[in-house]
Amino acid sequence: MRNSRGGNCPDVLQAARDIERFGADGITVHPRPDARHIRYDDVRQLKAEIQTELNVEGNPIESFIDLVLEVVPAQVTLVPDAPDALTSNAGWDTIRNREFLTEVTARFHEKGIRVSIFVDPDPVMVAGAKACGADRVELYTESYARLYPQGREEAVAPFVAAAEEARKQGLGLNAGHDLSLENLAYYHERIPWTDEVSIGHALISDALYLGLENTVQLYQRQLKE
Repeated sequence: MRNSRGGNCPDVLQAARDIERFGADGITVHPRPDARHIRYDDVRQLKAEIQTELNVEGNPIESFIDLVLEVVPAQVTLVPDAPDALTSNAGWDTIRNREFLTEVTARFHEKGIRVSIFVDPDPVMVAGAKACGADRVELYTESYARLYPQGREEAVAPFVAAAEEARKQGLGLNAGHDLSLENLAYYHERIPWTDEVSIGHALISDALYLGLENTVQLYQRQLKE
């Protein structure tokens, strides 16, 4: 919204301060090369403001790697976004990309940064992330959200299998993409050992109607109940 008009309205830094004050456990940002959403300079400024955890996610091209090594967030999430992708649309093939992901993960570990690899709900890809040295995986939950209205048990089944594999491998477990007030509680009920969920589009959309403070607390309630 800010970038579409120029200037500094809405104020990203103030939004982050408020979201933490309203009860969020961390802030996730996804800087893309074209800077159409969060910008690299925003990430630098947010690092100085965040009181909880900063998670920076994106495609580990060289400029992104340099940014993360400079900022040193609590966590980096590796996402295989194509430059022209509207939004994230697939997880990593951790088998085919093992050499690259292992190298990148090692570079972030040298700075003490926790590494999460974005994967589809496939136990093979989860195990592959472990082989790359990842600390966590983030399950790409688009298919869960899309199929949830037709049958939530079938929608969540592959995620339960992938989450079980993560636990078996000793990996931490994150989730993200299209999670909402409609589907989050059931996901967490079925996979209660989830460490973290990153929610952006739905949360901000809900906040237009419900207010930002109320919306943050409603999402927290889905996880606690």
